[in-house]
Amino acid sequence: MSSTRSSARSTTADGSAKSEKYDGFTEEERAAMKERATELKATARRGARSAKPDGEAEVRAKIAEMPDADRVLAERVHEIVAANAPELAPKLWYGMPAYARAGKVVCFFQSAQKFKSRYATLGFSDLARLDDGTMWATSYALTELTAADEARIAELVAKAAAVG
Repeated sequence: MSSTRSSARSTTADGSAKSEKYDGFTEEERAAMKERATELKATARRGARSAKPDGEAEVRAKIAEMPDADRVLAERVHEIVAANAPELAPKLWYGMPAYARAGKVVCFFQSAQKFKSRYATLGFSDLARLDDGTMWATSYALTELTAADEARIAELVAKAAAVG
């Protein structure tokens, strides 16, 4: 059985049929999945040799590759996480900077460029337990960081790191 869907048929404005190919993922999503597969393979190889990855260096190198606007945000988020949640270990996750507790991602930064979005994103997994009533945010759009934004991020990552 093929893993891609068959072509869909639709109609153009003039009534003629056109064919659209759909495979379920965008080019950017496929690239992120390939990066994640590479990360998992590297982890498996390291496990066999018992060599510990240098997550700090990997994250800093990935941040350095980002376009200026994303790089500035990612560097600042990285500094805030390191200062307010030192127990969270930096690592790459789908090719983006992430911070983990016991190997499981708690929060992550996604550059705007990665998925051709108009803003970068700071996201939190369910392990962060940011629960606040019956509805709460698990990701935040970032275009720049004010002092108030930085204080809020510090508060969120400290709360996420404290949950064990």
